[in-house]
Amino acid sequence: MFHSQLISLCGNQTSLTEFILLGFGTVSKLQILLFLLFLVIYIVTMAGNILIVVLVVTDQQLHTLMYFFLGNLSCLETCYTSTVLPRIMASLLTGDRTISIGSCIAQFYFAGFFAATECYLLAVMSYDRYLAICKPLQYATLMNGSFCLQLAAGSWINGFLALIQTATIFMLPFHGPNKINHFFCDVLPVLRLVSTDTSLINAIISFLTRVFTIVPLILIITSYASIIRTILKMHSGEGRHKAFSACSSHLITVILFYCSAFITYLRPSSNVSVDTDRALALLYTIIIPTFNPIIYSLRNKEVKEALRKFLTRSNISLFL
Repeated sequence: MFHSQLISLCGNQTSLTEFILLGFGTVSKLQILLFLLFLVIYIVTMAGNILIVVLVVTDQQLHTLMYFFLGNLSCLETCYTSTVLPRIMASLLTGDRTISIGSCIAQFYFAGFFAATECYLLAVMSYDRYLAICKPLQYATLMNGSFCLQLAAGSWINGFLALIQTATIFMLPFHGPNKINHFFCDVLPVLRLVSTDTSLINAIISFLTRVFTIVPLILIITSYASIIRTILKMHSGEGRHKAFSACSSHLITVILFYCSAFITYLRPSSNVSVDTDRALALLYTIIIPTFNPIIYSLRNKEVKEALRKFLTRSNISLFL
């Protein structure tokens, strides 16, 4: 039902009924091994991010705005990974690399939706850290519950703008080859199959990508510039360490996410490498969502303490 609505919305003019995702076709002998590897990664990703959400919901110590945003990020990561990874595993297991036009549009849209949402959610989290470190006396007033909900909702609503990008591309004619040299329906591989001049579309997509990425990045850089200035002015070494610890996990996530996104989407088209595209796509769609719960739990005493209490209630012993 949703696929047909998307096709209707986009005014799809393609004569094709399906695409072929080449994915990891060149390593056919390793397909079962790759399937098992991705299965383990998917289980770890889902378990880790769902556990973060459960801890944020159930532990009173984590009922703060910073962890509310972390819960949103973990929820987003589970959805983002689920948009791509199950389809990869099914292809590796069955050998069927075809994907219908409707499924491709849906995957394309949701991948863009979650990526755009994550960009703005990371910006919101940096603003939260800015207020907590640079304006601690005003934090409770400025970052109240209502404003916090508006920021989170705004991040998710912003993701719907990915529909513009989806509609822009899939309104174009696809009459030629139907082989997508990638493991999911991503922007650049799909654009290569368009049966017309794409210079204008490339300009539009480039503009939209910059709106999705550079605008929130500017907010992040501005926030962290103020945070660093404030930390350097602190006289107490313990205070500096505490302030840095409060934002280091988020900063690691931002660096990993934006480095891979910039190299993939904002480099000159002449430098595009299919192998590099796939490697970077694996990084930001699969690897980063897997490591985010680890980054936040290992570097955060409150999360570790909440995890200890959760495991104790569940009669599970674990050395942390």
